[in-house]
Amino acid sequence: MNCLMVQGTTSDAGKSTLVAGLARLLNRRGVKVAPFKPQNMALNSAVTADGGEIGRAQALQAIACGLAAHTDMNPVLLKPFSDVGAQVIIQGQSIGNMQALDYHAYKATAQQAVLDSFTRLKKQYQCVLVEGAGSPAEINLRDNDIANMGFAEAADCPVILIADIDKGGVFAHLVGTLELLSPSERARVKGFVVNRFRGDLALLQSGLDWLEEYTGKPVLGVIPYLHDLYLDAEDAIHAGQVQEQDLLNVVVPVLPRISNHTDFDALRLHPQVNLQYVAIGDALPACDLLVLPGSKNVRADLQALLENNWQKKLNRHLRYGGKLLGICGGMQMLGQAINDPEGIEGPPGNMAGLGLFDYVTTLKANKTLNNVRGEFQLGGCSALFSGYEIHCGVSVGSALEKGVFQLDNGTHDGAISADGQILSTYIHGLFDHPKALEQLLQWASDASAQWQEFDLDVHRNNQLNRLADTLEQHLNAEWLMQLESL
Repeated sequence: MNCLMVQGTTSDAGKSTLVAGLARLLNRRGVKVAPFKPQNMALNSAVTADGGEIGRAQALQAIACGLAAHTDMNPVLLKPFSDVGAQVIIQGQSIGNMQALDYHAYKATAQQAVLDSFTRLKKQYQCVLVEGAGSPAEINLRDNDIANMGFAEAADCPVILIADIDKGGVFAHLVGTLELLSPSERARVKGFVVNRFRGDLALLQSGLDWLEEYTGKPVLGVIPYLHDLYLDAEDAIHAGQVQEQDLLNVVVPVLPRISNHTDFDALRLHPQVNLQYVAIGDALPACDLLVLPGSKNVRADLQALLENNWQKKLNRHLRYGGKLLGICGGMQMLGQAINDPEGIEGPPGNMAGLGLFDYVTTLKANKTLNNVRGEFQLGGCSALFSGYEIHCGVSVGSALEKGVFQLDNGTHDGAISADGQILSTYIHGLFDHPKALEQLLQWASDASAQWQEFDLDVHRNNQLNRLADTLEQHLNAEWLMQLESL
């Protein structure tokens, strides 16, 4: 058996973090390891080396393993566009939209794709670390389950359960989850991990002893609360913190279907930037740069902005000299119109855009999925960049004829206003690379500002190593040795 599955008692129990940390730990010990998540529901995604789309958490876990992301690492990705509907992506490619009940019936078919991808990974790697989704004890979702115990049973994969003690009720979570499993599923659980513990472990020990005696299963470790741990978010938005020496105030409105907000992690972490996420119903604070982010339902999110008076807010921001950047869905909003004749992101129809650029966007079934590199020029300075495109829209108009971002494949992307105040692009990840980040901050700020270099990739790898060090110290050493020898 060369696999282990991490399941959680709740969402955000720490499954993604534990898999990423174990992946980096094993990778450092020379184990050929790969991540796998059968089914993911997330609006933060990444483009893989083989030209598909997977959840952002699995792309991070691939980095922890020292691998390029591949579609087999997350064969089923659901990207919600409403409360009851989602785009369904199988092995990296969209097969269309489904309502929740329709997808529930489709899961038996999706299971085959899941098992095919898992089988390929098992043949290539010494160890496959599998991440569950939500909780395995969701009674209403047990039929045709492919995300948790349904997968573990089909793949004959051992399981550990992780629970978040910081939220309270950790023993109830672990025991209750175990009780709601079938006998064969319960036997599959090999032990527990308690996550995000603060305080003196001696005060917790009696509870751990009781848990082991009551369930007959070992506690494999207690992971301390890691303050300021940065890892790419699967969905949750982490608020920025005001820096003592901030030079640039950046605001990002939190759209109802905001996607790929990991675009702004470098801004959130930069010591000279104050990044604020603002609810669309709140007032727009004074800022130097306002960014309209990506969206999984562009027309609906634009309508939400308009209903909350954002046309007036944007105009006022521009009138006072602020810079405006639209990325992907945000880029589409800045144009003259957004047309969705096929109903790609909801009911078919057309909608006027914000009218700040002369281009029109039409949504099409074939999604653009590209990793890109190139060079851009702003304010007389140039910088190399790399990033990715992940969008259904095709935008056409005079504002795009020259382009701002010159791609290595000979094409170009993006638009900039005549006064240099408004910029738009389909490219995600522009802030992730030090020189491109510096040039974009220079564009958005006082030209005399001096910017510290910040490298998100270096920061990410430092955090993964910090996490692996912590697991090495706080997880059961004998169990880690068994895991290493899978």
